[in-house]
Amino acid sequence: MPAVPAPDTGPDAGATWHYGDPLGEQRAAETDAVLVDRSHRKVLTLTGADRQTWLHSISTQHVSELPDGASTENLSLDGQGRVEDHWIQTELGGVTYLDTEPWRGEPLLDYLRKMVFWSHVSPAAADLAVLSLLGPRLADRPVLDALGVDALPAEMLAVPLPGGGFLRRMTVAQAGKVELDLVVPRDEAPLWRNRLVQAEIRPAGVWAYEAHRVAAVRPRLGVDTDERTIPHEVGWIGGPGLGAVHLDKGCYRGQETVARVHNLGKPPRMLVLLHLDGSADRPSTGDAVQAGGRSVGRLGTVVDHVDLGPVALALLKRGLPAGTELGTGADAGVTAVIDPDSLPPPDAVGAGRAAVERLRGTGRGQ
Repeated sequence: MPAVPAPDTGPDAGATWHYGDPLGEQRAAETDAVLVDRSHRKVLTLTGADRQTWLHSISTQHVSELPDGASTENLSLDGQGRVEDHWIQTELGGVTYLDTEPWRGEPLLDYLRKMVFWSHVSPAAADLAVLSLLGPRLADRPVLDALGVDALPAEMLAVPLPGGGFLRRMTVAQAGKVELDLVVPRDEAPLWRNRLVQAEIRPAGVWAYEAHRVAAVRPRLGVDTDERTIPHEVGWIGGPGLGAVHLDKGCYRGQETVARVHNLGKPPRMLVLLHLDGSADRPSTGDAVQAGGRSVGRLGTVVDHVDLGPVALALLKRGLPAGTELGTGADAGVTAVIDPDSLPPPDAVGAGRAAVERLRGTGRGQ
């Protein structure tokens, strides 16, 4: 079946959307193994003796001593703590690799170059392609042989590949699921695709990857975030392997907001999974979400999922109950409901807020 291109107006323009059976490709990602070509992502490299300490000083993650093979998520914030860039970072063989959204490659590279000053670091664009593998069968011997490895690396670790590039295992919240990234020289990507298809890994389009990501409530920069998004709202401050912000590191741009929200306040919005009315026209990314005739948020990624049906990620006013009647799309005519399992945990009182409340309690008792 010929490849069907992704919509020109969407974030994956230029990539393959599916190969004629998008729901079948999603099912294979759940039960077998699929290969998704995400080579439209941009990859940057940092070289030089200061690359780790330098990047540590201008980003949200603790990366000054990231060991060889380690991977993590990382962010760049503006002065008000709002997210400007998000990338996956891997340290391997004396090089720091950053891969990010297609439209953020050049702006991120430009920002990094402007921040070098006197440090011994050289940011550059890399001619590398990202190929992603999904499915429970990825640890089978035929797949390992095709990859040229004896065993899969642990989550958020990478190993070098024969002939260049590396294999990275991502963190997956769902038990039994495996997600891998191959980051390989672009001119060798067709050879890798052929080798993996011969190992009976099914080609799938980015629709399958996006459905997998949405079901896991994993945000995407510029699609599920907007110009006001802070890390707390979308789960980029989270558990092991999932967070992109380290709360116990030195100063970086936007840190004041991160610390203030963590210690004293609550983020104004929350990222949730919405189930959409399948009988109505599909709403679009950026559409308002309304409750009782008032806007309570915005839609992010909208996708049809093989098991869940039409779903979307949405940034909504924090504290909305799961049973709130919502509408979105044109004239708010598409009914939507919050998936209760996607709601963030109840707000815990931060150390700073607890101290303030103790002081106020003491004052009232005097």
